[in-house]
Amino acid sequence: MQSLIYFLCLSYIIFQVHGTIVIFMTNLEGITRKLLHKQKSIDDIRTLLVKQYQIFKDLPESQLYDMVDAIIEEVEKTEEIFRHIDNSLEQSPQNLVSTVLRPVESTISMGDGGVGCRGEGDNKVHQLLGELSQTSVHPVISPLSLDDTGAIQLDTSDESKPSIIVTKMEGMHSRLSDFPFLAGFHVTRAMLRDIYVKGAVPLSIMVDVHLADDGDIGKLFDFQAGIATVAEISEVPITAGSTLRIGGDMVIGDRLTGGIAGIGLSKYPFFRENIRVGDSIIMTEGAGGGTISTTALYQGKIDIVKETLNFTFLNACGNILKQDHLCHNIHAMIDVTNGGLRNDLLEISMINHFGFHVNLENVKDLVNPKVMNLLSESEVDYLGVSLDSLVIFCEPTIADEIVRFLKSINILSHEIGQVSENEELLFIEGTKETRIQPQFRESAYTKIKKEVDIIPEDLGDQHRKLKQAFNQALKKKNTLVEYLQQKY
Repeated sequence: MQSLIYFLCLSYIIFQVHGTIVIFMTNLEGITRKLLHKQKSIDDIRTLLVKQYQIFKDLPESQLYDMVDAIIEEVEKTEEIFRHIDNSLEQSPQNLVSTVLRPVESTISMGDGGVGCRGEGDNKVHQLLGELSQTSVHPVISPLSLDDTGAIQLDTSDESKPSIIVTKMEGMHSRLSDFPFLAGFHVTRAMLRDIYVKGAVPLSIMVDVHLADDGDIGKLFDFQAGIATVAEISEVPITAGSTLRIGGDMVIGDRLTGGIAGIGLSKYPFFRENIRVGDSIIMTEGAGGGTISTTALYQGKIDIVKETLNFTFLNACGNILKQDHLCHNIHAMIDVTNGGLRNDLLEISMINHFGFHVNLENVKDLVNPKVMNLLSESEVDYLGVSLDSLVIFCEPTIADEIVRFLKSINILSHEIGQVSENEELLFIEGTKETRIQPQFRESAYTKIKKEVDIIPEDLGDQHRKLKQAFNQALKKKNTLVEYLQQKY
């Protein structure tokens, strides 16, 4: 669930250049700490860090050594702090500062845990994050729903017209760092999609962008231009933002990352919890967004990128919200994003406890032909990647009318299935029926993803470790809340 991405994950690409290990983006602080733990000599650490600096910094070697010495000194100071924390907690487990400073550790990395990979690994971590997010103030849609948005009820003087504000946070696609305009365009469009599918009208766009120390400032302008393009066409204003360096002075490289937040005013409650057994499922045509662009770019098929530069989804939602008769018979809408249609439906089934029967022939007909060819050539399962399609759950009596209405605004759609009472996801293709099970990750859509697409041997052990880390974090939160409540 993209709205629950709480962690910034730095990707390291390692290869040989003239016999020297090169790492982009280089976390100098992390490398220093890791080498100190491995008891490498200070001279070896200094030499390695200077070589990393020389990739990006055209500075005198003496100055680079001074910078490296500063890094080593700062890391050694924090290592002393960690040792002090461990000692103080042994002597007094109630030590407040040490409790706050001591990091929670699960011993499972983001990659090994499948976090950010839109599959079963993601779902498990996001479920725990949702539990950790619960407070005494209860929203209309909380992170526990594993939904792509949240919602809060505003206090109004007119109880007959309650106001619900929909909120959304969307992270840009990490592999689009070298294509900032495209990254800005697609992340903004994705954020607006998630607000629209909740039956809300978008009101505001907010930007959070992080660029590493050696990144060209032009990347910021390029990223913002992509965002502003979507803002202009959608007529939703950009109202706030934050611009930071990744890791400050401790991370070198030119990596760009960030996210887009948005708010909207609910017009209809198209929430997942309102899906009913017997509902018809309608899906619109889709050509994908950031994921398909990434697949195309790293396969060298740049012409496919043009297929993703459209407003079909937003146009469909904007027009549907103007049709009161249709909207009163629509129970929920989603976009095909997190791990594709398969994972979206599995996620809903896990929360709502019912199943789906889906006609794959109708689904295939809605995938942009050029995109489908790309996915087939790349051996990527189209059911496991974001297609940028709108899915509508509605009263069966209104399904044909919705399809006709979408056709009248030049948007292709089909009824692809129904909601079933039993908790199974059944994909039907001709006479073949397949019961779908959760996958640990989304479809591997780049070469590197195919290489690392390994499912952990013992998921039970991984879940146990995650639960232990969750309990540590919850205990830390409760400790500080109790302290602050007593003080204030």
